[in-house]
Amino acid sequence: MKNKKIKIFLGIIIVLIIGSIITVFSNSSLSGNGGKYDEFATCLKDKGAVFYGAFWCSHCNSEKRLFGSSEKLLPYVECSTPDAQDQTQICKDKKIEGYPTWIFADGTRLAGETSFATLAEKTSCELPI
Repeated sequence: MKNKKIKIFLGIIIVLIIGSIITVFSNSSLSGNGGKYDEFATCLKDKGAVFYGAFWCSHCNSEKRLFGSSEKLLPYVECSTPDAQDQTQICKDKKIEGYPTWIFADGTRLAGETSFATLAEKTSCELPI
């Protein structure tokens, strides 16, 4: 009976270890494959687009999630102070009034969630497939 419990316990441990290994190696940054939208996010940055948002903003977080693991490459500027009570000086200087706001190299702005198609059109970046 005791031997059977040990085997079950070891089986569970093995499954957890294998699951952890699969998770680590499926992470694109570790596997070397990069994120699905790495090129698009990098192009947005290279073309001078900047995404202004706040950590507490549901629309900003939704927009970030569209980029998946490529979110880390976004030209993102956090506008909220850590206590969520004020706006950072850079965002005050840019007159950011709502989140998310994209500002493009030509000075135009788009407020609210913005589609990949619109971002591609505004920046001439290739629309990801």
